[in-house]
Amino acid sequence: MSSAAVLEPGVIRRYAGDQLVTLGKLVLENAFQPIVEVATGSVFGYESLLRGHERIGFSSPPELLDEAHQTGQLLALEQMMSARALAKFATLPEYSSTTLFLNLDVRLIRQGHEFLEKVLHHLRAAGIAPSSVCFEFSERFDNTSVPEFADLVADMRKAGFKLAIDDFGVGHGEMKLLCDFPVDYLKIDRHFICEIDKNPRKRHLVKNIVNIAHTLGIRVIAEGIETETEFLACREYGVDLVQGYFIAKPTTFLTELKPAFPHLADIGRTRRSSQSLDEILIRKQIEKLPTVFENDAIDSVFELFRRNPRQAFFPVLNANGEPRGVISEYHLKEFIYQPFGRDLLKNKLYERSIAHFVEPAPIIGLDAEAEELMSLFANMENSACVILTENMRYAGVVSAAALIKVVNEKQLKIAQDQNPLTSLPGNRAVRDFMQEAGRDDEESRFFCYCDFDNFKPFNDHYGFQKGDHAISLFAALMKRYFFSEDDFLGHIGGDDFFIGVRDWTREELNEILERLLSDFHGDVIELYSEEERASGKIRGHDRSGRERDFPLLRCSIGVVELPKSLLLDDIGRISVEIASVKATAKESEDGLVFSFFGETK
Repeated sequence: MSSAAVLEPGVIRRYAGDQLVTLGKLVLENAFQPIVEVATGSVFGYESLLRGHERIGFSSPPELLDEAHQTGQLLALEQMMSARALAKFATLPEYSSTTLFLNLDVRLIRQGHEFLEKVLHHLRAAGIAPSSVCFEFSERFDNTSVPEFADLVADMRKAGFKLAIDDFGVGHGEMKLLCDFPVDYLKIDRHFICEIDKNPRKRHLVKNIVNIAHTLGIRVIAEGIETETEFLACREYGVDLVQGYFIAKPTTFLTELKPAFPHLADIGRTRRSSQSLDEILIRKQIEKLPTVFENDAIDSVFELFRRNPRQAFFPVLNANGEPRGVISEYHLKEFIYQPFGRDLLKNKLYERSIAHFVEPAPIIGLDAEAEELMSLFANMENSACVILTENMRYAGVVSAAALIKVVNEKQLKIAQDQNPLTSLPGNRAVRDFMQEAGRDDEESRFFCYCDFDNFKPFNDHYGFQKGDHAISLFAALMKRYFFSEDDFLGHIGGDDFFIGVRDWTREELNEILERLLSDFHGDVIELYSEEERASGKIRGHDRSGRERDFPLLRCSIGVVELPKSLLLDDIGRISVEIASVKATAKESEDGLVFSFFGETK
């Protein structure tokens, strides 16, 4: 056995010197980690990550890259790894509809044009569109401090590449990048995602980062998702894409990559169904405007405006069908109305493509709430529209006027859902409250299901008028005891009611509900005859038609408590718990039973 065959990795590193690239060809690999659409569980793309560094004595990829930089081999090493990543990506069956995310070391910016040329060469050879590649700018260093950075970004845009800010929140110059450069994605660092479900400050930060990004037409990726509750919290606050061990670990084996993740899709279905009213109303107002692609000839835009003289703007897409922004007639007028203006645009020396004229526009998915879309309009000055996407691809646009119609129609639908007898919100509003409260885990939440016992014989004996009187009595008592803006009262139908409260203690709520039941019993008993009050029963027929005695009318309340820090997005699971505790309450002596979520079986 030769001495080289038994060298330890540390020894190999010591003697590697200027042979890092040569050694790298033998041991370094590209691992792909899926980046997944929050709403559907479908894979949107893959981040390419360096693996195998430990075989030549490096504890981490950054350590290997630092050594390559110090020995003048960084460009060659990155070119090799990007070429391998592209070759691997091209073998995926779905590569044409997904995106490959490549990290670009800031120390390569001065050699960026040379690096890009190599990448474009490999893309052409593999038949991959540049818009299928997204470069991530790492925040280990300040990208914007490098003089050549602006020119490199312009060249990347011109070629059709997508751009992302990596490690947002823990690096250098992220806000400058966000403000001054046309990025497509913002990747929130794992620091802000870790246990976000237990940290209110992180939740507020992520929520506001998402709002800012969407207003600027930027999609948000959450890095390092490791638990279901982290995933749920990110989805609740509008994150578009996720990656992390909860979804899938990086792998060097292409056979382990999947086009979708059913466990995310199943969770996603709950949200889509819960927001169906907003989506239905928004879909009615979507305008499917013609689009142009950022690398189309400028003549195609002039022709589009000529054929649509009333339209002042058109959405601009990349080759993958993702929106980049809008192109407005206003910004082309100086060329349209100047002598030789159009010829100037087409002049190869002047080099003005559609991409040069793209303006940012708010971009958000179709599953957003109407109020969220209105907020985007309010925050984006002079915005012509909000661009809507479905599965991250262009779905259409909505104008401010269309959104006003949506909000008005939604309010009308909500009003129609109210019970005419009690004027309390109905089933849809109850579901919406449960959904929203389940996601808000900053405080304890109590869901109280109220159901009359022995209402049928009372209603049969005394008639619907007195039955409605009893229902109105209970509604009035609910409003007397639960009057805060944060309290939710609903009328599910008939003699079934719902009370939702937050930030109460169990003892406080127990005391108020006992008073409610006592007052109701005292009021409703007066609706019976003196004889029936004295006997404490009424003669009537059960649901099978058999005549028998029934106790006097009362109300039972089953209460499910969602404790603080429990984030729950599945209304079905909550409803099952409520049904179980309600049945227990009906069988109890005093008609009031509390249960923690998950306590009942």
